[in-house]
Amino acid sequence: MFALILRRHGLDPDAVDDVARAWSAFQEFVQVEIDGIEPAEDDGDGFIVQWGRWSWNDDRPALAFTRQFAVRDEGDQDDEFWQPQRWSVELELFFTDAPAWANLSDMAWSDSMGFDFDPIGHERAAALSQIATFIETLPQVSAMWRAVPVGSALGLDRAD
Repeated sequence: MFALILRRHGLDPDAVDDVARAWSAFQEFVQVEIDGIEPAEDDGDGFIVQWGRWSWNDDRPALAFTRQFAVRDEGDQDDEFWQPQRWSVELELFFTDAPAWANLSDMAWSDSMGFDFDPIGHERAAALSQIATFIETLPQVSAMWRAVPVGSALGLDRAD
């Protein structure tokens, strides 16, 4: 679904070259209802926006837009230790090194936006707007937001 939305916004999921359009596509994607998942109020459907350098991407500067959801129809729900499976759909945007984000790894965990589980609709739109406003206060991240990514990766992975 996210790949289709990205394409509708004129972006190739494996070669995203515009952060603002990717963000617009992500905002649309996280507002789409998905059948068979726990409700947002039960932490079943949420999103996170992160930035930093991580070992799994060769320590390249990156932005990541992630939607995480919990599938309720999996496993033996009669088991007292049953938990829904958690899955993530993530778009990671990679950038070349630049002086503007030299200390990006130092701020990644302290400033990244934690998971937001506001329900789809007005509340989720307000949370997305709040994140965009917060990013404007961070010079390194807003510089990255205006830069052209050199690569991207869209993936679906188990998150638990």
